[in-house]
Amino acid sequence: MRAPDPNYRQVVEEGFREAAFLSELGITLVDFGPGWCESSLRIEPRHLQHTGVIHAGVQATIADHTAGGAAMTVTPAHEYILTLEFKMHLLRAGRGEGLRCLARVLKPGKTFHVVESEVFATEGEKRTLISKLTATMAVVPREA
Repeated sequence: MRAPDPNYRQVVEEGFREAAFLSELGITLVDFGPGWCESSLRIEPRHLQHTGVIHAGVQATIADHTAGGAAMTVTPAHEYILTLEFKMHLLRAGRGEGLRCLARVLKPGKTFHVVESEVFATEGEKRTLISKLTATMAVVPREA
């Protein structure tokens, strides 16, 4: 895939750095390139639901924002991304010391991109796929 904005790296980094909710949760950008983005989170007790598994809202947040980061890598400079809709499959109970999310653009477009995120629970070097998100990201013109 090709990045139409030569400054896409700065745009994606700012998108993670300036998102207050991500900072509050502790989600960090790991790496990215044209058509993909990866993020991570160290799990703390505040990320767990009452049964001790990683809360679905935490999984949805990391999957959605990482998908948005991947989408921004293939978006022109005069436009930005808003999530139009997503579907989240919670495949198994999330348990581990961290989360790792990898998002890939499946189909870039002029008015929307289709993106997929995979969320893995991590324990040392072991990774277990716990959820998967498919999203439609609207490509929106920036106001002048």
